[in-house]
Amino acid sequence: MTRKLVALVDGSDYARSVCDHAAWIAKRTDLPVEILHVLGRREGSGGGDLSGQISLGARSSLLKTLSDLDEQRAKLAMERGRAILEDARTILHEDGVDADGTLRRGDLLEAVGDVTGTAEMILIGKRGEGAGFAKEHLGSNLERIMRGTKRPLFVASRAFQPIRNVLVAFDGSDGALRAVRFVAESPLYRGLPVRIVTVGDGTERARQRLEEARALLSNAGIDVESEMLGGEPEEVLSEIIEARGIGHMVMGAAGHSRLRALFVGSTSLEMIRTCRVPILLVR
Repeated sequence: MTRKLVALVDGSDYARSVCDHAAWIAKRTDLPVEILHVLGRREGSGGGDLSGQISLGARSSLLKTLSDLDEQRAKLAMERGRAILEDARTILHEDGVDADGTLRRGDLLEAVGDVTGTAEMILIGKRGEGAGFAKEHLGSNLERIMRGTKRPLFVASRAFQPIRNVLVAFDGSDGALRAVRFVAESPLYRGLPVRIVTVGDGTERARQRLEEARALLSNAGIDVESEMLGGEPEEVLSEIIEARGIGHMVMGAAGHSRLRALFVGSTSLEMIRTCRVPILLVR
């Protein structure tokens, strides 16, 4: 079964970034791209019963009018969905990558679940159509996908920038080690310098785990540096990204230390909220 990248697109300004990042990943991994746009079950449908206590004859006429309007809305929603897919295909083509497009109606998680078996990675924008660019808001679909998918999830930032280096957040957990292995094994990161960072108390065990992770990347032929720093993970990692001009961050989707707040629970989206570079979450 052919592996592929699945890029989730909507009508937001983040859709272009998703497509540009998908093209970058596709060219480095030689994976095909499938663009997916999902119409919600209520998208294009009308509201509730507006006929009220109208007499029978007038009520029948009104119901017919409302039915026609619902049909028109559904057609418009489908046309808009097809236009979104066509725009996405055009962006990818301009980036030198051909892609298939799929338009689905229903629940987003169910639609993503249907393609999970062949998805090497899922890409989604940091924010959706309803979130705007308020820093404290993220797309509700992003939160659902983060908690619902078992595939690596690439969260695209607002605009694509060429990625020339990578930061790996490492807390010594099994989830963080899976992220390191993914970086070591994926052709996506070949030729890119990697900095692996642990933020914590600097115990001997933590230093040993960090060295093991560094060695794993080094043995895979990756130019890697490692460091252990004190402080709050969110602040320290953000400072490193800004100070060193990091273009992309990779992290595990679960942890057992103070870094756990970055990956699970109500504060799990903090780094994605504040970080201005794309983030890959590896389960």
